[in-house]
Amino acid sequence: MSRIQYKIQTLPTYEFDLYEAGKYIKDVLKNQAAAEKLISDIEKAILDRAFSPLMVKPYPTKKKRKHLYYPIYIRNFIVFYVVIGNVMEVRRLIYKKRDIDNIL
Repeated sequence: MSRIQYKIQTLPTYEFDLYEAGKYIKDVLKNQAAAEKLISDIEKAILDRAFSPLMVKPYPTKKKRKHLYYPIYIRNFIVFYVVIGNVMEVRRLIYKKRDIDNIL
């Protein structure tokens, strides 16, 4: 049985979030290895999820949306994506202790 992988697209907001998270860990926490590991783990989790992006419960948000947001939990972060046709659109990476409803 072959698995179908959804096409992955990332938005500039996600790319900026990822850059900022890595920069903070590398520059403020002074841990280059941890920053690289986090980025690698996030990328792997997104690639893995692309085979079954609809198999998880949507993230509950207060705002009405055209597309449901789905989470990927990686350590202290949450990756948010939507599914549009055969595309998994990665939209945000948010530290889990932030006010997520106001950010999304």
